[in-house]
Amino acid sequence: MGWEDRIETKPDVLVGKPVIKGTRLAVELILDELSWGWTYEDILDSYPGLTREDILACLAYAKDAVQSEHVYAAEVEA
Repeated sequence: MGWEDRIETKPDVLVGKPVIKGTRLAVELILDELSWGWTYEDILDSYPGLTREDILACLAYAKDAVQSEHVYAAEVEA
């Protein structure tokens, strides 16, 4: 099962930001909380109904988003 089974975007939910299916919890929110040092348990305690697999799907979504980015080196003047 991939993140596609747990993450969705809908124009009428959070202006189209990716959310965990069936919720209004943005992937961005979960990633923010993880970056602030929240544990999986902290997140699960704060959002009843959320599962560990939902959190992992957020991480997989972020990984795929970053992986598909193209980085171009800027020209450096000497």
